[in-house]
Amino acid sequence: MEDTSKPGESSFFATVSRMKYINRWALMRNTREENLSEHSLEVAMIAHALCVIGNIRHGKELDADHAAMIGLYHDASEIITGDMPTPIKYYNPSIKEAFKDIEHEADRKLLDKLPEDLRAAYENIFFKDGSYVYEWKLVKAADKLSALIKCYEEEKTGNREFSKARETIEQSVGKYAAELPEVADFVREFMPAYAKTLDELS
Repeated sequence: MEDTSKPGESSFFATVSRMKYINRWALMRNTREENLSEHSLEVAMIAHALCVIGNIRHGKELDADHAAMIGLYHDASEIITGDMPTPIKYYNPSIKEAFKDIEHEADRKLLDKLPEDLRAAYENIFFKDGSYVYEWKLVKAADKLSALIKCYEEEKTGNREFSKARETIEQSVGKYAAELPEVADFVREFMPAYAKTLDELS
């Protein structure tokens, strides 16, 4: 992706806004397409909620706002790389490691689109630097929860294409819930409602 900005111009936010054109679940038959922008918003909201739960119920001192920002940008690299389907990305350790490097380079390319004096403010949103370690874990959990919600929504319409994905993601969420009490609380109290209809929610 060539940056044609003139001196004094920045294409960072115009580029990031293109998240809405990146569709997820490319190998699956979807009853409704989900774009990266929608997914990122959901991850940000869930990550924020997990931090709030941690602070209020479990005596943590987490930065919920920072976690939300990590969630908003956690897949921004896909603007450059596209959404690589999970079965391909994790096919073997070599591919997984290579794709991590690609994502890192894509994130760096995005960050370089910011004016130089603003980049430092975004460094620990895009990259782990040893700070906000627990918040990063909760963002990863929120990412899985968002994927599980997508599976629930597709199955609710009768689409069995997501049945196997749901089983696999439920196992991942279960591991997070066993380690992170905030995730366990969210799964127990909030996830059941995602299987309900609008009338049932009302």
